[in-house]
Amino acid sequence: MSDGPGPAKPLTAGSGGPVPPWLRRLIDVRAEEIPALAWSWAYIFSILAAYYVLRPIRDQMGVASGIENLPWLFTGTLVGMLALNVPFAWLVKTLPRARFVPLTYRFFAANIVLFAGALYLAGPEGDVWIGRAFFIWLSIFNLFVVSVFWATIVDVFSTEQGKRLFGFIAAGATLGAIAGSATTAILARDVPTWALLIGAALLLEVAVFSMRGLARLSDRLNRAPVTGDAAPSEAIGGSAFAGITRTFQSPYLLNIGLFLLLFSVTSTFLYFEQAGIAKRSFPDRGSQTAFFASVDLLVNLLTLGVQFFLTGRIVRRIGVGPALALLPAASILGFAALAVSPTITAIVAFQVFRRAGNFAIARPIREVLFTVVPREDRYKAKNFLDTVVYRTGDQIGAWSFQGIGALGLGSTAVAIAAVPLSVAWLLNSLWLGRRQEARRVAIEEAEDSGKDRATGPSRGN
Repeated sequence: MSDGPGPAKPLTAGSGGPVPPWLRRLIDVRAEEIPALAWSWAYIFSILAAYYVLRPIRDQMGVASGIENLPWLFTGTLVGMLALNVPFAWLVKTLPRARFVPLTYRFFAANIVLFAGALYLAGPEGDVWIGRAFFIWLSIFNLFVVSVFWATIVDVFSTEQGKRLFGFIAAGATLGAIAGSATTAILARDVPTWALLIGAALLLEVAVFSMRGLARLSDRLNRAPVTGDAAPSEAIGGSAFAGITRTFQSPYLLNIGLFLLLFSVTSTFLYFEQAGIAKRSFPDRGSQTAFFASVDLLVNLLTLGVQFFLTGRIVRRIGVGPALALLPAASILGFAALAVSPTITAIVAFQVFRRAGNFAIARPIREVLFTVVPREDRYKAKNFLDTVVYRTGDQIGAWSFQGIGALGLGSTAVAIAAVPLSVAWLLNSLWLGRRQEARRVAIEEAEDSGKDRATGPSRGN
């Protein structure tokens, strides 16, 4: 398989009407892109709404099971990721994208219904163990479903479109997250947990409907991976273990993995600090759940403003590498501030700004990195990186946090340890930006060369 993804003509829909003036003010979008953009919004909105209905419940269950048990829950999450990665890769190589994506979401929706039934029937003792299992499951769920979404989107839109549109698509994720976290924040004290879970399962079915709407606009999603592909160079096929082997064979993919690893380690440090604060500050489970939901709501409101008005402009102005470097640069400053003053206000403020920076800028720009890799890597290597590598970072962060605490050191030591990690992360971001641009240029030159050969003078008279 070639190193580049090949010429991309991702959308097959008609041009439609003119772009509405209000939309043109928000984003640089072409008329023919609007239907795919709308389906993408509905798709990611429903996924994130489902997840953010469930996330505060997971966080409260993690606290209820004991802060000291969180590292073990993170270990269980990594084991679960490893267990699911190969079967998922087998689906990728066997089925068209328009079939394996709905199967993935419906599998997780069925799991949610089972958890809802278990919580409805369980007593107080069983509730703790169901909570631990749910914590592990949701930590697997959120990375899988979001990774599959972005792999699908990268398969539909080109690099140029990604720079213009991915930030705006991510705003749909933020609106879903706001809707989900607001729903749980309002209802958590009065509505049973199992009922909230049923609502999340229904939202995943909306995601399936939206993905199928998007698939109708893109032949690329409906092609079988080997037999029947209109263009053999775009076949996926391959090995179920290709996500692992291809990652370790590519310096580019390895450095994307390093980006995720460093982000995940430092995020886990902050997560543990926030969990400890919630347990010390709020006495009952409903208040803890509402606190986590309120933090999520603040994050997503800030994220939405940045996505609507700044993300696309930032990328066009400074490029992919510097845009990726903004989050580690902010993390250097934030952890340095926590080392000086590790207060509850500082930790919550840093968590809100950091997570908003990730969702608004780092995450959509990170997806642009995958527009210059082969389709096999977009689904298999990307899923391996987004799930197993990410959760490996959680493991390193969780047990490092536990080890620092066992040495009798506190929040200051954790923050100091995170500063050099953030420096390495910044350098990694700049390297990835340069390599992405070099790959993009090489692909475009190869496409132009192919067009020149195809339109060259005929040998006949």
